[in-house]
Amino acid sequence: MERKDELINLFSRNIREILNQVALSFDEVQEIRLRVAAPLMLVYKNEEYYLTGSGDISKKLEDAYIVSKNELKETMEYMSNYSLYAFEEELKQGFLTVQGGHRIGIAGKTILDESGIKTMKYISFINIRLSHQVKGCASPILPFVYKNHSEVCHTLIISPPRCGKTTLLRDLIRQISDGSGEFKGMNVGVVDERSEIGACYQGAPQNDLGIRTDILDCCPKAKGMMMLIRTMSPRVIAVDEVGSREDLDAIEYVMNCGCKLIATVHGSSIEDLRQKPVLRTLLEERIFERYIVLNNFSKIGNIDQIFDSRGTQMYKADKIVTGVRPDRQESRAYG
Repeated sequence: MERKDELINLFSRNIREILNQVALSFDEVQEIRLRVAAPLMLVYKNEEYYLTGSGDISKKLEDAYIVSKNELKETMEYMSNYSLYAFEEELKQGFLTVQGGHRIGIAGKTILDESGIKTMKYISFINIRLSHQVKGCASPILPFVYKNHSEVCHTLIISPPRCGKTTLLRDLIRQISDGSGEFKGMNVGVVDERSEIGACYQGAPQNDLGIRTDILDCCPKAKGMMMLIRTMSPRVIAVDEVGSREDLDAIEYVMNCGCKLIATVHGSSIEDLRQKPVLRTLLEERIFERYIVLNNFSKIGNIDQIFDSRGTQMYKADKIVTGVRPDRQESRAYG
């Protein structure tokens, strides 16, 4: 089944007909959003568009197809295979993952009990985030992530939203796990709190994370990191979007156990992290050995800069800083 067919079968019949007429490559579609009594919207190549009833894209609100309550309800029935109850645990977290690894974010009325969110009903907002795997996209950073060709550096990937940090992390995990060229493969543990990295569907990862990778799906990052250390003996642990005090404690635990950590965080620069108390601690204590900063100036996942633990710039806009050896920690300041 082609990617487009796989996707449009998730939607109500009316919206399916609209999407079937869309003359775009679904390999470059990032999001499709449905809101009750609001325009049908699509994000393509980082640009937001309205979809018309004939499947065209437009920047004009008056051209947009308006999604009805029944269409959204029908879409949820298709996405859950007519059994929302089977996705009760996922609904507590506000998303579910479908075959192909696509993540369905949902919002509506939350139902609470003594332990917190029990489930969700009157779902009125859906965000389909399409799963993209770009094999090889992490190859340019491998010489910086490794030192002495055998040891992985504690690495933090810094990126604004929609700049490809999870895509980059996913391929980095795969290459570390499988081994790449001169780099020997090693065991990697992944804590996939929102099912975005491996995109597990019924327990099976829909994305290729490598032959030596073990995944804890829908598990809180802090608890999951500690579980993996105790049970799976990973050489490297990978997580997405750290930032809480609990995350920091777990990061220190992982590193004290001799395991290497690769993580991502929202931000636009090193200075941006200094404005956040927990992340500022990571910088001040030089916990990470490599900081990889992304932007989307020319493409999703574009590498802007790479720094070492001391804040010395090792890489700048597609060129290695003169005199810097990426496989060593010693480096000199840029410029």
